[in-house]
Amino acid sequence: QVQLVESGGGLVQAGGSLELSCAASRSTVSLNAMGWYRQAPGKQRELVARIISAGYTNYADSVKGRFTISLDNGKNTVALQMNSLKPEDTARYYCNAEVGTYVRRDYWGQGTQVTVSS
Repeated sequence: QVQLVESGGGLVQAGGSLELSCAASRSTVSLNAMGWYRQAPGKQRELVARIISAGYTNYADSVKGRFTISLDNGKNTVALQMNSLKPEDTARYYCNAEVGTYVRRDYWGQGTQVTVSS
């Protein structure tokens, strides 16, 4: 079991920045990966960024060069720094943790709303 608690969402103007943070209830070193997903109204949830404990990252094409994901294994947190925000980044952002050796299991936070005004 992993409990995830997000913080840091809010309202920002286009071109602005926000940082999201997610605290995990257990050591992030024990997780396969952590990530951020987002879901806008009427759309499917999509991967924004993902990181494994060794530091390898991958990003959605739409956020490359603007968003940075980072993992702090000492604090068991994962952060998402979002710069040059666009109105199309508006969505509810969810923290994700992947566990499991042979079968993947996903855990999710409650989500935090990010709204970018034009």
